[in-house]
Amino acid sequence: MPLPECPQRPRSGAERSAVFSSYASPPQPPPPPPRHHLPAAPPRHALAVGIGLLLLSLLFALLLRLDRRPFFQGVDDRWAAAVDHSSADASGEPGGFLVVLDRLGGPLGMVLPLVLLGCLCVYGRWRSGLFVFLAAVLANALVVLPVKQLADRPRPPHPWVLVNDGSYPSGQVFGAVTLVIVVAVVVFPPRARRWWWAFGGAYVLAMMGSRTWLHAQWLSDTVAGALLGAGACLVLWRILAPLLEAEAERMASNSLWL
Repeated sequence: MPLPECPQRPRSGAERSAVFSSYASPPQPPPPPPRHHLPAAPPRHALAVGIGLLLLSLLFALLLRLDRRPFFQGVDDRWAAAVDHSSADASGEPGGFLVVLDRLGGPLGMVLPLVLLGCLCVYGRWRSGLFVFLAAVLANALVVLPVKQLADRPRPPHPWVLVNDGSYPSGQVFGAVTLVIVVAVVVFPPRARRWWWAFGGAYVLAMMGSRTWLHAQWLSDTVAGALLGAGACLVLWRILAPLLEAEAERMASNSLWL
């Protein structure tokens, strides 16, 4: 004997809407893992801008190789004449501040990134340490020296400090720019980073001015050093972005050593 069918209760509007939404809406992706504010993420077009700056510096180096008096040599000559006029009353010996900048642009400029690298590795931030080493230490040898050999530009006459061959680009300015950028990326939080950019910009300008005041390099050499340093940092920042992102997530979860 067949059992009588139980009449189904009609579903309310809320129940019908819930059933429809369960079939209609796809499952939501899981939320992204929390991210620490250090190290900083690269800007959107870091790779393209960095490559453009590197190519621009190489183009000017090629112009110097082909023509000893390129179109910007007149600007360099006028700036050098203005510096000579401003320093006419000087004794010919660099002052204390200029000596400090010269030392910071020399061997001491390599010590500071290595100290920062060691501190980062002590705290388990080897990914940031890798970025510091590549951008502020290794790039100075692998980027600046080949460009110097390509340009083969003579120094200004009568430099006030000991210099080697190859004026273009400025390795001291390159080192100043890379140091400022890597410290901004791996050390300072966003609010303090704004003040660091201001201080770093003033430091780079002071380094550029000191190199021309000391008759060690032409003005265009210092500009090229700044462009080359910024370009190298931007390219490496973007290439190492996955590693730096992983470090930021591990810092947020207190698992840096994994």
